[in-house]
Amino acid sequence: MSNAIPLDVVHEVRQACLCLATQRAARTLARRFDRAFQHLGLTNGQFSLMMPLNVPEPVKLGQLATFLAMDRTTLTAALKSLERRGLVKVRVDKNDNRARRLSLTKAGIETLAAAIPIWRAEHAVLEAELSDSNAAKLRALLPTIKGVRRGVGDA
Repeated sequence: MSNAIPLDVVHEVRQACLCLATQRAARTLARRFDRAFQHLGLTNGQFSLMMPLNVPEPVKLGQLATFLAMDRTTLTAALKSLERRGLVKVRVDKNDNRARRLSLTKAGIETLAAAIPIWRAEHAVLEAELSDSNAAKLRALLPTIKGVRRGVGDA
């Protein structure tokens, strides 16, 4: 059986593909923060989902989905375990029965507060591994990708 795609093309994609490189880095970082948050019963994804909910007014599900670059169905599924654990409350929007508003519960705020020192410590180690200047460059570069949102509700 012969390969339809030459090996040099495979190497080219492996070395040049920004999508592949960021996916691999994201998975590595996700496992790292999953381990760090494990004793709280949180995943890095749950932490990232809960953090933008720590605002004065409940957030629309659609706004959060856009900010997190997730489709609404995937976000709804991810919210179910947090809702069952009593960390997030999902309510019908009083102005639009089709829309859902999300907020942290008291237990959610407490869990998030416990996660922050863990995130800070793990993040400090990560930044030291990258060097402060490389971490800053990466942080500045990633949001320049078209479509990446800086905050909930950003256009």
